[in-house]
Amino acid sequence: MTTFTVWKFDDPDGADRTVEILRNAQADGLVKVDDHAVVRWPVGQPHPDTRHGHESVWHGAGWGAVMGLIIGTLFFMPVAGGLAGAALGGLAKKTEDAGITRDQLEKIRAEVTEGTSALFVVTEQGDLDRLGERMHGLHNTLVTTNLTEAERSELLEALGGR
Repeated sequence: MTTFTVWKFDDPDGADRTVEILRNAQADGLVKVDDHAVVRWPVGQPHPDTRHGHESVWHGAGWGAVMGLIIGTLFFMPVAGGLAGAALGGLAKKTEDAGITRDQLEKIRAEVTEGTSALFVVTEQGDLDRLGERMHGLHNTLVTTNLTEAERSELLEALGGR
């Protein structure tokens, strides 16, 4: 099963440090990473920096588009007013049928703020419990959506991915 996961960290470098844990977990066979992105929001910056993982060309192209749209809408659109609500509403409409709700999107947007970071990950064949054990003590919050194959295809189609 494909899983879209967002880990939020209490410092701007937490997500970067966790990428190495994720790579080691993949090497140990705990998870297959299709794609990942890091959102890092240093103190004093008006908006976060992002870095995309590009795990593989085929998977990365589809999920990269999805993550780019989600991250762009959540962090680079206006944060207040009607325009922000419309942008988030439009994104939620495209993602809700695939199991990512407006409430989850709003939670990510509300929690990933200046001085924090987030790791967005798309995995398959993972043991998320064991992966979570490796991340224990890293001062993080997990927001996860388990996507079925139909939901995965629907999300990628809705957001222009493959």
